Amino acid sequence: MHLVLRVDMSKLSADAKNDAVERAIEIVRNRIDEFGVSEPLIQRQGTDQIVVQLPGVTDRERAKDLIGKTALLEFKLVNDKPQDLTDAAAGKVPDGFDYVKDEEGRAVLLSKTASLTGQAVKDASVGIDQYGLPAVKLTFNEKGIDAFAKLTGEHINERLAIVLDGKIHSAPAIRSKIDSGEAEITRGGGFGVEEANDLRIVLRSGALPAPMNIEEERTLGPLLGADSIRTGVKASIIGTLAVFVFMIIYYLFSGVVACIALSLNFLFILACMGYFHATLTLPGIAGIVLTLGMAVDANVLISERIREELKLGKSLFAGIQTGYAKALSAIFDSNFTTLIAAFFLFQFGTGPIRGFALTLTIGLLASMFTAIFVTKAIFELTLTNKNFKSLKMLQFIGETKFDFIAKRKIFYALSSLVIIIGLVSFFKKGKDAYGIDFSGGQLQEYSFTKPVAVDTMRAILKEAGISDGSIQQFKEDPKIVMIRTSVDTADAVAAQLKKNLADNPFEVLRVENVGPVAGKELQKKALMALGLSLLGILFYVAYRFKHFNFAIAGVIALFHDVLVTLGILALTGKQIDLLIVTALLTIAGYSINDTIVIYDRVRENMRAQRKLTLAQIINLSVNQTLSRSILTSGVTLLAVSALFFWGGAILHNFAFSLLVGFISGVYSTVFIASPLVLAWSKNKK
Repeated sequence: MHLVLRVDMSKLSADAKNDAVERAIEIVRNRIDEFGVSEPLIQRQGTDQIVVQLPGVTDRERAKDLIGKTALLEFKLVNDKPQDLTDAAAGKVPDGFDYVKDEEGRAVLLSKTASLTGQAVKDASVGIDQYGLPAVKLTFNEKGIDAFAKLTGEHINERLAIVLDGKIHSAPAIRSKIDSGEAEITRGGGFGVEEANDLRIVLRSGALPAPMNIEEERTLGPLLGADSIRTGVKASIIGTLAVFVFMIIYYLFSGVVACIALSLNFLFILACMGYFHATLTLPGIAGIVLTLGMAVDANVLISERIREELKLGKSLFAGIQTGYAKALSAIFDSNFTTLIAAFFLFQFGTGPIRGFALTLTIGLLASMFTAIFVTKAIFELTLTNKNFKSLKMLQFIGETKFDFIAKRKIFYALSSLVIIIGLVSFFKKGKDAYGIDFSGGQLQEYSFTKPVAVDTMRAILKEAGISDGSIQQFKEDPKIVMIRTSVDTADAVAAQLKKNLADNPFEVLRVENVGPVAGKELQKKALMALGLSLLGILFYVAYRFKHFNFAIAGVIALFHDVLVTLGILALTGKQIDLLIVTALLTIAGYSINDTIVIYDRVRENMRAQRKLTLAQIINLSVNQTLSRSILTSGVTLLAVSALFFWGGAILHNFAFSLLVGFISGVYSTVFIASPLVLAWSKNKK
């Protein structure tokens, strides 16, 4: 669903006009987030227009009403004096009042001046009124509480009308002073549940600074385009098959069990997304990739633990039971840590950040269930077969005895060098480091004589030297194509179209500047969500491992991986867009997951190896988990490599970022996070 809205600023003062569109964009974004649309596109177009795209919306009328409602809430006193009403009916309306009709058609003398407005409202929720019908309950802010108490105290036995966008919803009589800080909007006959919820949304989001009119409504094809969807699905299938083949060859029967768990994991994700009517978007794909990595990690961890127990001479039954018991804490802590991040990202993020967090949460819960319960049930069922007497696995990486602590300064220096060079390159680019999602750009619309395939248009843009363009076709008329690119590319695009499509004449319908998709408010919310996520991780890791040194080292390693990835992106000339942001969030989640697994082994060895120094325990733990780290990352990289090589142009930079970040994640876990635990402990002493 594609809408173009025009903000009517004709009645605004000069000062109010300056930021009216930006304020309207933020209010519309809040309403859409509350409405539950996954990954809307909202950006400024020209001087007074807003473009809104809502993927997957089926109730178009409800969406339009929700977006376009001004939501000007006012509390106005009602004049019920019989003589004034008689005079008003005769055409002599008393000064300071309007003669209007209420919802049931009754004549009402309504004060022209609002005694209180929606600015006094702190929150709105859906409740039940005294007749058992849906109502919208209001909670006032501190100033609103005092103002409402004063208003009701001074006008006892008068009526107070609750007016929304000039329409009287109710006008109850004031029986006593109300200082509870709450009010209720009701309606004769009651609200419908959906209607009450929509009213709650617009009141919570606030009133628009000016009325908005819908100037254009059309249906767009997917941003990915059929070609990208096709190549993306192909790459995903190749990556998944590669993971399955490796797991089965390396872990044999345990690998088959892991593949069953991974398959169920995907089915759970798809079922939940279908239940919540969620659309599969690129950030959603990022969440699934991270889920796949963590699901593989859980199954590899279990298999490696079982291998260790069997090497100690335990029976098959005892080895499986003990392996699961020892793997449980690492699986739980790593998944729960990422769930904390997902919670804050969903709660305080917006747009694509929420889409990523939702998919990640569903995937993590499904992954924990399948890895811990489903695979164990399969093993226990298999153990009832008397012919099942052994559990064989291949082993490419044997025991290692590398002294990671002794070489830590070399790796600190190497990491610092890479990060410094990358960040210098990043900041040197300035605004050029950001794509059109952050810097804004140009919207171009073309009408062709014959329909043009999206992949053909993408190839033409590439020939014109434009790598950051997005292309969409209108479903009502596939001959019309809309392109978003960086500024001042219209002439180059038109020239390349004439050259490549000489037999398909076209007309330029419009060329307009558009603002960034990720405006300042969205960036602020994303940073707040990320900051709270890191704080949540910090305190949980500190609580679980009894020391802040583990938490701080883990978060430093997380920042290390994000900064390395940013630096490499800058050095390779790639720009930061919303898709890259979701890749960075994925890298952060994967990084902390990998680190937690080694921390879990350190914690275990600290209890079992009391005679060893902390440096020896860290070295021992990293060597014990090294094969798991390499295998897990290698298997996850198989899936990401498939996206990189066969996922198409749109997924290319996303997959490249993941490749860099995941490799950096293994490196930082082994060479940065673990030695930092020791360094911080020494400082604490």
